[in-house]
Amino acid sequence: MAQWSMLQQLESKYLEQVDQLYDDTFPMEIRQYLSQWIENHDWESVAHSDSLATVRFHDLLAQLDDQYSRFALENNFLLQHNIRKIKRNLQENFQEFPLDMAILICNALKEEKKILNKATQQEKASSPQNSMGGKHRELDNKVSKLKTMVQDAEIDIKVLEDLQDEHDFRKKTLQSQDQEPNGVKSQERKREEMQIRELFIRLNMKREVVVRQVADALTMADHIQFSLITEELPEWKQRQQVACIGGPINACLDQLQSWFTSVAESLKQVRQQLRKLQELVQKFTYDNDPVALGIGALEERAIALLKNLLVSALIVERQPCMPTHPQRPLVIKTGVQFTVKLRLLVKLPELNCQLKVKVSFDKDVVERNTVKGFRKFNILGTNTKVMNMEESNGSLAAEFRHLQLRELRTTGNRSNEGPLIVAEELHTVCFETQLNQPGQSPVDLTTTSLPIVVISNVAQMSSAWASVLWYNMLSSEPRNLSFFLDPPTATWAQLSEVLSWQFSSITKRGLNSEQLGMLGDKLLGQADPEGLVPWTKFCKASDRVFSFWAWLDSILDLIKRHLLSLWNDGYIMGFVSKEREKQLLKDKSPGTFLLRFSESSKDGAITFTWVEHTLDGPKVHAVEPYTKKELAAISFPDILRNYKVMAADNLPVNPLVLLYPNIPKDNAFGRYYSRPPEEERSSEPMDVEDPDVSGYLPTEIISVTVGEPRLRETISLPMSPDEYRELSNLISPDIDSLMSDAFHSNP
Repeated sequence: MAQWSMLQQLESKYLEQVDQLYDDTFPMEIRQYLSQWIENHDWESVAHSDSLATVRFHDLLAQLDDQYSRFALENNFLLQHNIRKIKRNLQENFQEFPLDMAILICNALKEEKKILNKATQQEKASSPQNSMGGKHRELDNKVSKLKTMVQDAEIDIKVLEDLQDEHDFRKKTLQSQDQEPNGVKSQERKREEMQIRELFIRLNMKREVVVRQVADALTMADHIQFSLITEELPEWKQRQQVACIGGPINACLDQLQSWFTSVAESLKQVRQQLRKLQELVQKFTYDNDPVALGIGALEERAIALLKNLLVSALIVERQPCMPTHPQRPLVIKTGVQFTVKLRLLVKLPELNCQLKVKVSFDKDVVERNTVKGFRKFNILGTNTKVMNMEESNGSLAAEFRHLQLRELRTTGNRSNEGPLIVAEELHTVCFETQLNQPGQSPVDLTTTSLPIVVISNVAQMSSAWASVLWYNMLSSEPRNLSFFLDPPTATWAQLSEVLSWQFSSITKRGLNSEQLGMLGDKLLGQADPEGLVPWTKFCKASDRVFSFWAWLDSILDLIKRHLLSLWNDGYIMGFVSKEREKQLLKDKSPGTFLLRFSESSKDGAITFTWVEHTLDGPKVHAVEPYTKKELAAISFPDILRNYKVMAADNLPVNPLVLLYPNIPKDNAFGRYYSRPPEEERSSEPMDVEDPDVSGYLPTEIISVTVGEPRLRETISLPMSPDEYRELSNLISPDIDSLMSDAFHSNP
């Protein structure tokens, strides 16, 4: 494969390096237009010979003249202008110094090879990427070969046309000479007839060659198309499903479009060639004419291939999603606008603004006959769009931005009387359009979204998202809308990866193996973590008042609202059992603490546990978990800074010293405090003497634990040291009940 073609398949970071090799002195256009000619010469030798460099310089100018002529035939004025400008610049820069040009080309080719080798080594470092890259390179090679085959056929058809014109001319010339009075001498006539016969034989052979070339090109197009439709497109759709539920961002759609479009362009060119062959047949044919015998079947085959490609090319580029919940697509609330975007992977200029797409809801869904009681909906808003070329990437697309769903109520206050709850009902958004081309039967193009869940209340969002996770994790059939009548089980390996995605898609950190291990034990008990997880165990409440997913999703919400920075920094251990935290802390320095999520709170809560060394050995303490309601009033870092327990001398003491394993507390959380500790200490002596303009002393909300650490009370204390000591004297272990009231300083 040509070096230049291989370079063009590299990632953008390598292409940027290639771009730096060329400038206005020797522009990249020359490398592109003359890539084959440049690579066919030994520039190492040319760069060491003045005479050879001079020859190659003039050869290069001649090659540019040929390119100029080709663009003239195509009436491409812009490219003609570019060629003239490039040639003029080359003459100005290298006419007197052709050796400089040879050296420049030689060095550029060497640097290209270095970039190519570096990229190849990088691919080998990662086997999955190497496998994917190799597969895509193979497909690229096939597409390039198809283009070459079609272009070769184009050239041979031109040769065939010239042969036929020559044959026709010489035959008619001979016939006209026979009608002249003197005629043609028999010997000359025989020689002319012999030449015409030889020309006919060449003409017949060329027709056979052209028919075979077109047939081979269609066979290659068929092979590529089969790979695109049965392998590449389904794999992209699977990656899209993964991306929808928080997995790696989907990619390669532009590459897929490039392949689809290249095949379509080749098939379009083949059809033009067949029309040209039909014209040649109409001008001249004979018994057993290869073109006349084969053109009908070739035309039918080309039409069928192009139709099949177009039918598969309409895809949902961006699945239905409410702009208010961008990280949870495929869940739509009635009465709330949602968006969805389509793309046609075949990008041909003549299709621009020709396709009018209509959107509908649950159209022709067979599963509706087997699942009774499903709710029915009307789709509101602009339900038709014309596909046009986007300026950003040139794709042929249509985006619906103002769609809404309204439930059709049949009896009573709701229409759902089926065996599934609202969050388990699956629906689809359907799209259809028709392609009409002159002289051809219409081609119907249809596609559907992935199954969506329709809710009527935001409170249903969590359970609806659980359904979206389960479906897209275990199914790839978009019309399997009765999926939750008998939902399949998931392996813990599958589910654990999806759960980690839920965190990495909202935060900067997914779940590590230890955190997932704790979740696996919680969900499966002490069974093998590779065991099967049924849908009911994941999302249905059993002996507990809430399900595993409801508990985990509430923690996600807690992190997003109040703990995002701490989680991203890795300071929250989060998912660790009580037994495990004791093992982690028992050998640590006194005051070492860790942060974990409560296992018993439905609404999501976080607590901290620290170790104290006593005469009886290490003792681990934990406080009552803090919920979203409490964290909305005071930040968690401030709680950690201000938390106190009553010491033996009845003075409140902060027992939290080191964040596990050994990070000083202020080093970890200092930048998140509402006031730096240094500022707080320096301001304390001023609190009594210099109240603020309102006449009140500043106060600080802190948590104080009296007695057992799991019982805590929140107190509003003035920051004056005298007031602080006075309050401390009032508190003793014998009157714990006093701590149930909130004490505030008086104005």
